[in-house]
Amino acid sequence: MNVSARQRDGVTILDLKGKLTLGSGEQALRTTLQDALAAGATKVIINLKDVTTIDSTGVGELVGTYTTVTNRGAKLKLSTLPPKLQDILTITQLITVFDVYDTEDEAIASF
Repeated sequence: MNVSARQRDGVTILDLKGKLTLGSGEQALRTTLQDALAAGATKVIINLKDVTTIDSTGVGELVGTYTTVTNRGAKLKLSTLPPKLQDILTITQLITVFDVYDTEDEAIASF
């Protein structure tokens, strides 16, 4: 899992690429998020377009990320979910917890 952070219109965007599974990415996401929050990020989007696989650990990490961001008084949105991840969030009813957008532009405009 590769996680990179970038800024666009005052929003911190975390681009995830690869597998979000046990031992292959959860720590990278956590570390990058902590760095962004420490730098003062208050609006965060996780771009999931290039996530190829996700397991229960990955879903748990997304929930943990949401909790961390919310507890810091910041806002978190998800964008560009692959169909499989969309299905998982729907089945687990987490789709009602996250603000999910089809495109990065829509997610940025929602802040």
